Amino acid sequence: MKYYFFLLFLLFSVFGFSQKSKIDFRAIEKGLKSTDSPYNYDKLVFKYKGFPRSLDSIESQYLYYGRNFRNDRINTTDNRFKSLAEAFKQNNFEACIKQGKALYDKDPTNLDILLILLRAFDSLKDGNNFMYHLSQFRSLADGIKSSGDGKSEKTAYLVNSVGDEYILLNILNIGQDYTRGSKPAKDGMFDIWEKDGSKTYIKVLYFDS
Repeated sequence: MKYYFFLLFLLFSVFGFSQKSKIDFRAIEKGLKSTDSPYNYDKLVFKYKGFPRSLDSIESQYLYYGRNFRNDRINTTDNRFKSLAEAFKQNNFEACIKQGKALYDKDPTNLDILLILLRAFDSLKDGNNFMYHLSQFRSLADGIKSSGDGKSEKTAYLVNSVGDEYILLNILNIGQDYTRGSKPAKDGMFDIWEKDGSKTYIKVLYFDS
């Protein structure tokens, strides 16, 4: 997942942190599936694609954590994603955009796909598409940042995957000078990042398929 590290300081060096709120996964799953809910998946994706800057932190949380309850998400082990990652490694940005847009259409809230698209559009100096997807990426990141404050297990930041954890670590400026400890949880794994007596708690979520 190291291919996107170079972009993160650019993306988040001036980003603020939003208000923290407790995540209710049952409510997220129910809301996304209900056609009457303001947090229905199709409604949120329509807003996310059309007006990404207008999403509030709760809507961003529903989109980000709601991926765990969908069967159409693209994983990094998927051959289609591997092909996209290979095109990125070869600096074939035209192929990155072609393949990335196809995967984005299937899984628009996938942070890995968005990061590759951002790098490709930036390399080709396509500012409009870069800023568009940057707004989407920032909205999802705000959802993660508003999941906790990282000061304890009870208020740990919550992420869907180890790859997303490394994205958050870069946002928080947590690097190689930190030590990591891990602790299993019933529905995930806590990683505790420590430096000079200060600890940051991040929980990688595990959901049943």
